[in-house]
This record gives sequence, structure tokens and C-alpha cells, in this order.
Amino acid sequence: MHVQRPRLTTRPRASHATPPVPLDLAILYEHPAWFEPLFAALDRRGVDYAKVQLTDHSFDLGNSVPPAPVVLSRVAMSGFLREPEHGIFYAAALLDHWERSGAQILNGPRTIAIDSSKARQLSLIAALGHDIPRTRTVHRARDLLPAAADIPFPLLVKANIGGSGAGITRYSSLAELERSIAEGTVPDSVDKVLLLQDLVPARGGTILRIETLGGRFLYALEVESRPDSFDLCPADACLAQPGRAAIGMRAVTPPAQLIEAAERIAQAAELDVGGVELVIDDRDGVPRFYDINALSNFVAKPMDVLGWDPHERLVDYLESAIADRKST
Repeated sequence: MHVQRPRLTTRPRASHATPPVPLDLAILYEHPAWFEPLFAALDRRGVDYAKVQLTDHSFDLGNSVPPAPVVLSRVAMSGFLREPEHGIFYAAALLDHWERSGAQILNGPRTIAIDSSKARQLSLIAALGHDIPRTRTVHRARDLLPAAADIPFPLLVKANIGGSGAGITRYSSLAELERSIAEGTVPDSVDKVLLLQDLVPARGGTILRIETLGGRFLYALEVESRPDSFDLCPADACLAQPGRAAIGMRAVTPPAQLIEAAERIAQAAELDVGGVELVIDDRDGVPRFYDINALSNFVAKPMDVLGWDPHERLVDYLESAIADRKST
């Protein structure tokens, strides 16, 4: 007996036409104040852009129209410190959706996947052949003890997703780590991944932060590294935080091999704008790369430190991306 299958019908689209996208650029961000210098630079240049803040944001998965043909992500991994219902993973889904909808995303979904995982960062750096601090990765606090078997004390336990030095604790002995695990005071990560890492003694008491733009060297800072603090953010917004001690820094020109290494790392991470951090191990002089930061809000008082404003270079880069999209 022949059974006729029901015909599949397509629901007609709404009759109203989708309005054209009028803007050239959208900036996706979370922190309410960090990007005022960028917005001011865009305003000075007359760039037609939209500010898209994650707070109170929602998006329609059936809508394939992104806010602009070019989108720059300025999503901070430290957002969980400011809001329990943070937008880190939401932003990853949003950027992926906009990219599938045809937008060019600067610091896009693949970059945020690296930025949101110290484990991925170190894996990428090591795969490129660069040295990293000895690191073990776990997903349960109690597994830190066996993981510490081949890493000498003092050592660090780090949250996989951090920011502004959050989620990093120094342990001087196995007994101290055991007690912290028993008391439930070890760092916690919003993704429940922890890193146990060798505490590299910094030669000269400083770390090196190399900023990149479009995968190329932009500038570098030598930043004071204190044994009791892991918040090494050199930007205005960080330095202005109440109770935060002043941090010493100066502009430097790193050796060519370190610049080339930072550029390779930035390119492999598909980092349009951001920094790569390293420390010179005082025990053997080996440069050890330990962080990829896709959120660079640049150095405080750039005219004093650098003699020029990196926001102007960033706007140059954005204008070039906009022009390229218009020409295709």
C-alpha cells in the first residue's frame, strides 16, 4: 500500500525588508570606562561606529544581520570579577554568530577561545617551540597534590580564566597547599580548570609585555614584578583602582628574537590587538612566555611613556579593515 508522505512547506518570510546596516564598525565591550580613550580617538577621526555593551545585551539567533561589517571585540576576561553573571561565554557565542552572519570579527571567536584559557595559551606557545614555565593542569582541587610532585616549591596555583592578577596564589610548601585544599581556599576558576605552575624568579624583578597590532610589534614595556602581587596591568583604568599600589614601568626595545617570538604567538592566536607576556628566568636566563592577553587598553599616560598614542595606530588599523571590507 502506498502511503503518501506529507509535503514539507517553507514558512514565508516576513514581508518587511531588513534595513541595511548603516555603520562601519561596532565595538563589543564589557567594562564601562576602559575604552573611553578608544571612543575619543574614533570620534576625532569621524569613524561611524556603534558601542555594543554586553550588559543587558541579547541577540536573535534567527537574525543574520550583525551590527556592522567590522566588529572589534574588547571583552575582558576579568569580567567575572565585576559581575557574577559575567558575559565571557556569552560573548564567545555572540562573536561566533556575528562571524557566521558575515561580519569580520577582530579578536574573534578563535582568539577569545585562547584568551579565555591559560591552558590553551601555554599549549599554543609550547607548540610553537617557545619556553613556558613548567605547568600541570587539573580540574579538581584535590588533584593539585599529585600534580605538584615534580614542581619545586614555592609554586603558583592559577585559575584558568583570570584577569588583573585574579585567581593566582603562591604556595611555599606542600603542607601549605594541602591545608589550603582541605580548607577550600585554593583559587577557583569559572570553568573549573586549574593550573599548577613553577614560580619563575624574574631577572631584574621585571616582566616584559610586548604589545602587538595586526600580528606585528607595536611597543614593549618592562613592568615591575613584585613577589606579593600578580596584577601587572599598566593601563590608566587599572592604575586608578582604589588601593592599588603604583607600578613601575618603562618603554623598552626587546631583542629581535623576542619580538619575532611574540609576533609568531600573536599570529597563531589570530590576535588583532593584544599583548604577549614573558619573564626572563633568573636561574638560567631563558625567556619563558606565560600569557596571551587579547584585551589591551594600552599603557597609562602613553605620551609620557612612549611619546605617542597607540590608540591612533589602532584606529589606523580599524580604518584599514573598514576600507578593505568596502572594497570587496
